[in-house]
This record gives sequence, C-alpha cells and structure tokens, in this order.
Amino acid sequence: MKRVLLLLVSCILVFGIMSACTKGNESASNKNDGQTSPTSSASPSAGSGPDPNATVIVAIRGSVLSIDPANHRDRTTESVLRNLYDPLVILAPDGTIIPQIAESWENPSPTEWIFHIRKGIKFHDGSDLTAKDVKFTFDRILNENAMAGETSPRKGLMGPVESVDMLDDYTVRFNLSEPWPIMLRMLPHQQILPKDYIERVGDPAWREKPIGSGPYKFVSAKLDERIVLERFDDYFEGAPKIKNLVFDVIPEASSRIAALQAGEVHRITGVSPDLVPLLEKDPNIVVKTSEGTRVTMIEMNVTKPPFDDVRVRRAMNHAINMDLIVNTILGGYATRTNGPMLDSFFAANKDLKPYEYNPEKAKQLLAEAGYPNGFQVVIDTHATFKDVAEAVASQLRDIGIDASARVWDVGVLRPMLLNGERMMSIDDWGASARDPFGFLDAKLLTKDRGNYSQYSNPRVDELLKAGMSEMDTAKREQLYYEAQQIIYDDAPWVFGYVMQEIEAGVKGLENWGPSPDGMLYMPDVTLTK
Repeated sequence: MKRVLLLLVSCILVFGIMSACTKGNESASNKNDGQTSPTSSASPSAGSGPDPNATVIVAIRGSVLSIDPANHRDRTTESVLRNLYDPLVILAPDGTIIPQIAESWENPSPTEWIFHIRKGIKFHDGSDLTAKDVKFTFDRILNENAMAGETSPRKGLMGPVESVDMLDDYTVRFNLSEPWPIMLRMLPHQQILPKDYIERVGDPAWREKPIGSGPYKFVSAKLDERIVLERFDDYFEGAPKIKNLVFDVIPEASSRIAALQAGEVHRITGVSPDLVPLLEKDPNIVVKTSEGTRVTMIEMNVTKPPFDDVRVRRAMNHAINMDLIVNTILGGYATRTNGPMLDSFFAANKDLKPYEYNPEKAKQLLAEAGYPNGFQVVIDTHATFKDVAEAVASQLRDIGIDASARVWDVGVLRPMLLNGERMMSIDDWGASARDPFGFLDAKLLTKDRGNYSQYSNPRVDELLKAGMSEMDTAKREQLYYEAQQIIYDDAPWVFGYVMQEIEAGVKGLENWGPSPDGMLYMPDVTLTK
C-alpha cells in the first residue's frame, strides 16, 4: 500500500513540474489591463532598498465573487477585499482580538455589546467614518432585502445579533436575542461601508466603483481575471509601503508556480505539498506555512446502509491509514485530528485518541455488521481531494471493499451531499474562529447547512445549542467536550486532518506570510527595488 501511495506522489510531482513549464506563461501573462505591467517590479536587484512605487502581484487560485463585502460567502473573495475595507476588530494569527475601526468595547449585559469607534478614520473619498456607517453596514447585512433588494448571504455569520443602534457619532450598540460568546471572533468577517456614498449612487454604481476605508483604494476589477488596488495615503494606520497591489486569478497550481518562477507574480497561494520541493530548490523563492483552520473529513451518510451501522463507520476509521496519507500524499503539511476538531481549537477534547489503523479490526467489525465480504462504495469529492480520495479507495480495497473515487465540480456536488444523495464523500469546512461555533453545529447539528453525513443525535443537538450561548468559559468547554466524545463514538466521519496554509513568494518581498484563516491582508508588505 505504501509503495502505491509513494508512486502516486511521484507521478503528481513529475506532472506538476511538466505542467508548470507548459502552462504558466500563458495563464499569467494575458492579464495586462493597462493599469500595471505584470513584470514591472518582479525582478528586484540585490542590495537595493524597498521601492515605494512598487507593484506587488499576488496569484490567487479562485475568482473574486463580488467586490461587495456583504455579497458573498467565499474565503478567497474575503481575503482580497480585506485590503479594501476594514472591520471593527481583527483576529491576529495567534487568535488575539485586535482593535481596528473600534478602539474599545464593553459587554454591559449578556445581550448587549457597545463599541466605541476610532475618530479620524477616512473613507477613500475623504469622508469621515462614523457610527452611522457602522449601523448602516450591519443593517444592510441583518435586514431582509436591504442589499439592493437582496438579503446578504453573510447574515448567517451574525448569529443572534438582532439590531444595531447608534448611541452617538462614535458609539454603537449591538442588541442580541441571546448571549453569544464568540461575538468578537465573528466581527472580523464584516467590513464597514460608507453610508452616504452608497445611498447617493446606489448599490449597482457603488459596486462598479467601490470605496472603503482599508489600506488600498479600488482601481479596476475583472473579478475572474484581475483586481487592481492602489495605496491609500490617508490610511489611519499609515500608508502602505508599495504603490499598487494586484491580484491575478490563476486557477492551476502549476501555472501559479511557473508565473512565480518567471518573475510575473510576487506571491502565490494554494501551493500543493507535492510541489514544495520544486520551489525550495529555487534560490529566488521563499516558501512559508502556517497552521490552517479548514478541517478535512470523510463523511458517511448515516441514514443509508451500510453506514447506518456504527460498526461499519468505526471500521472505516480503522481501515484508513490517515497518518500515511498525511505523511505521503500531503507531504507532512497537515495535522491529523484526533476527533472532529483540531487540538488547537477552543474546547477541543484532548482526551480523544485517534482511531488506530488496524485493518484486521476493521474486517472484524464489518463481519459483525453483516458485511464479511465488504460492499461497494463510491467516494465522491472534488478536484482538491482527488489524490486523497484515490488513496482512501485503495486502502478500502485492501480490506475487501469495492471502493472507487469520483470527482465532481464542487458546485454540483455539495447540494447533492446536503440532500443525502451520496454515500461517502471527502470535503473540508472552515473554522476560522478556531471555535466549535460555526463548525460543529454547521456540520453535525440535525439538518444544519453543512451536515453532509445526515447525522442526527438529540443529545449532541442539545449540547451544541447550549454551547452557542453559554458565556461561562469552563461550562462551555464541558458542553463541547461531551459533544465531541459522543461524535467520536458515533463516528459519522472518518476523522481527518487540517492542512497547513502553504504559500510562496519572491525573496525581495518582505512583511508577508500565510495566516491560519487564509487572509491576504498586506498593509505592511515591501518589495526590494
């Protein structure tokens, strides 16, 4: 089995290198929209200092879905727009809450939060950012049809927040229907918008020429090709050290690498683990990693045979050598989860131990469940997890299960998973707050928005719902500890792993690095002349 996996990794590496040579220049060079030249700053001379007129180009793997920060639920989109708009608070890489537009706050009652807005912040048109803009921003998210006749898809990120009141020009109060312990950890996902400008020109015109209060101003955008931003000299934390920040959409990993090596871009995201050795051999490139927050799991439809039997689900956990997958297919750039959450997340139950890789025990459990000769199963996934799915299928075949992998377009697959139309699937789910809220409930609460396993346990529902509003940290931890133990025993998933965020940049690029939540916030980046 190990030889099969190692051969697969070798083939991927060779293919990636060949593809990089043939595809990269075409994907990275057809994006000059007249604003900046892709190669204008990509080949810094040794010994020169930072160039204040530099253009930094970042290659991203997916399109930006909207220039409106309230009109999407997409991590890539948010990571780009974070440079154009600012939130009330931000989340540091270590999980610390840092003031941004809000300079301070208090929680006078379990269902009230008061935020004091920093004075002197300017929007890109020179107007002052005040409490009226904060209220407008959240009214637009919370209220039905408040976004040019549409309801914001980010409303679901606001939990029990019901309304926002303006107390004075620089103070707002958030009113909640029930306590929400992770209020502060969710606010970084909502960026503040200019009330007067949007109401004057209307949503459609604003989306054509948006303004925010972030470190960079909007220049132009073709959302599936290129987004061009420029330095905002009046940014309240100080102007960026470069002139232009550009995001180029290059979906293929090998093409992003080829563009980086050719000096056509300065930073790339979504580096595949198998291509890291190729980049590390290049003296002009630096590879950086950080712990990720997207949990990958293998979900089984617990409502249909054979996965309606917990013995079969436990057998799957014993049959799959997750450590081997992490160390070979994923090149060691992932951390295995012992149960449903990573140990570094709040309230992770560290008493849980990973299911032991034990094919004989898996066979025994299958026989006890009435499947001594195995069964047939298709593992459905999308391109991101193709190699892992094929490795899992191979391991299941080793214990007599007729397993195969099938790759779908992600937009087609996920609705089918939510409707319970698939048997076994591999996907991931983000947990940027590093908290059970928004993750365990989304994936395991009965009929919730990401419950692809169709799992339903009344006690788990009770515990997860209680954890959403419990403000006592110790009590909240105990609620989630118990929930995780039940989930571990019920095994609706083959518990998987969390990938590291892997990025690469040219050596002349400074003050950058991947973040656990995947944000590409770059106010301090510099590029050597």
